[in-house]
Amino acid sequence: MQDLDLGIGDGADAVVNYVLDHFTPALDGIAAGIGFVTDGIRDGLTGLPLPVAVIAIALLALWRVGWKFALFAIAALLLIGGMGLWERMMETLSLVLAATLIAIALGVPLGIAMARSNAVQMVARPALDLMQTMPAFVYLIPAAMFFGLGAVPGTIATVIFAMPPVVRLTNLGIRQVHAEFIEAGLAFGCTPAQLLLKVQIPNALPSIMAGINQTIMLSLSMVVIASMIGAGGLGNTVLTGIQRLDVGTGFEGGLAVVVLAVLLDRITQSFGQAGHGFRFRQLFAGRG
Repeated sequence: MQDLDLGIGDGADAVVNYVLDHFTPALDGIAAGIGFVTDGIRDGLTGLPLPVAVIAIALLALWRVGWKFALFAIAALLLIGGMGLWERMMETLSLVLAATLIAIALGVPLGIAMARSNAVQMVARPALDLMQTMPAFVYLIPAAMFFGLGAVPGTIATVIFAMPPVVRLTNLGIRQVHAEFIEAGLAFGCTPAQLLLKVQIPNALPSIMAGINQTIMLSLSMVVIASMIGAGGLGNTVLTGIQRLDVGTGFEGGLAVVVLAVLLDRITQSFGQAGHGFRFRQLFAGRG
């Protein structure tokens, strides 16, 4: 029996060709804006001397998590420097931060709109399902066709892949704010904007931060895959190990990715949880 062909792939090709033929200036503008953000973050991070960057990250880990994790951060970062992967790790970190910032800038407002309107949620949910379930490699094809090779298409593909969690959890967090808090805000005369900024978002912050944390983790996994279209960073090390069947190179790249993932995960998780990290007043506890 002959297979039925609905021509969906041909339709997708036609859409891509139409966009390339009619919207190239707009695509160039988007690429320039994203490139400005990505290049700025990358230049800032790669320009930091290793000792300065290690101290800064260790202080952040001390503040947000605790002194034990700060010691781990120092040892892990020095390990990456010792493997000669420091600059590539900074490139990967810059891509993750750029993609996360863009995903937050787009995703949080969309999540708020979904929380305020069931119609918006009904339209956005299938799109988010598609973004979250489509194989990651598929995003590389249109990104490379529309924007060429390099960090920009890698960032765009990463944003599309990693944005759904922050949208979903922003929507969920705002919808789960207790009705009593909403009623109290309205009783005190809050406008819709004041109710959102002073009642709903503060109470939904743990959920929103969980979404941001998941977006960062997905961004990190995607920028490694995006090395296939020239995104650079640690993904190049892993890809080189695969191409050459070099276990040592692949293991070093993978280990650096794991270290970066642990650092980002623990630090970002702490922003959604109260009472974490080192407090300098602890030094003076019991003294008087």
